[in-house]
Amino acid sequence: MTLPIVKPLDRAAEPGLRALLDGKAKPPGALGRIEDLALQLALIQGRPDPKVERALLLVFAGDHGLTAEGVSSYPASVTTAMVATFLAGKASANAFARAAGAEVRVVDAGVAADLAPHPALVDAKVRAGTRNAAVEPAMTAQETAQAMARGAEIAATCVADGVDVLALGEMGIGNTASAALLMHRLAPAPLQACVGRGAGHDDAGLARKLAVLERAAGRSDATSPLEVMAQFGGCEIAMMAGAVLGAASAGGVVLVDGFISTAAALAAIRLQPAAQAHCVFSHASAESGHALMLQALGADPLLDLGLRLGEGTGALLALPLLRAATRLLSDVASLDDVLAGRL
Repeated sequence: MTLPIVKPLDRAAEPGLRALLDGKAKPPGALGRIEDLALQLALIQGRPDPKVERALLLVFAGDHGLTAEGVSSYPASVTTAMVATFLAGKASANAFARAAGAEVRVVDAGVAADLAPHPALVDAKVRAGTRNAAVEPAMTAQETAQAMARGAEIAATCVADGVDVLALGEMGIGNTASAALLMHRLAPAPLQACVGRGAGHDDAGLARKLAVLERAAGRSDATSPLEVMAQFGGCEIAMMAGAVLGAASAGGVVLVDGFISTAAALAAIRLQPAAQAHCVFSHASAESGHALMLQALGADPLLDLGLRLGEGTGALLALPLLRAATRLLSDVASLDDVLAGRL
């Protein structure tokens, strides 16, 4: 497998950028984490006036063999139905994208159905859903490599085409179960701490989900990122992990959504730690385990709104904060100019 190499950020300009921020017409540090975000965006883009003009949400879609075990309260057919909803512009992510001024594309990473061509659909299908990870590896090593390489290629091409911020979303019934297994091995963390209610399990459903995942985890002792992804991952999660690496290698900003997107970022960062500097973690999901996964990464999300939908909705809600941070550098006068009357 050939994945792009992510180089560490060049931080030589950091002292100058921090001085520039401190010299704006405000007390130093008065805008808190927005100042840190402005600095991060400037370092990623390698310029003192970073821009977030073009934002694109990629919704990676795939099905999971684990759904045969009852790990989701919804049938697998909902994945295909929701892809159609995205393409019709009628999902929550579409509404939030319009509000935030972002484009939306859907990537068929592994939907268990034949999807009709559509201008907003990227056909990157690796296989028609993963295998049942409770009884066998979800993907072969070759399928995992293909998914990650394809995700890296898609993301790098988007950045090369002028996308300033790439937001990562997903759709796949059963993918919180897969993400929990990835977190369990890659954070690492006790499995019970990683397993939540997903799209709406009651107590009995949650207990059943945990029992299935205990059986899946007991089947393999994999701990390396690529092997863990092959054993327990999803086509869409593997492709998102590749997208993190592809966007980061091309100098792009990656806006990470919730629990599942963070699991993909976790896998990418465990492979290439330098990728983390390119990631902005948008929000703290209400899904059990997300806070612990963010803690394992040392990541501090921008928002905490009790979201647990996925789709990239949290990333889209955080997008205006990135735009505001860039405007701090480009549009706010310096304190010296204010005091000298040079406005």
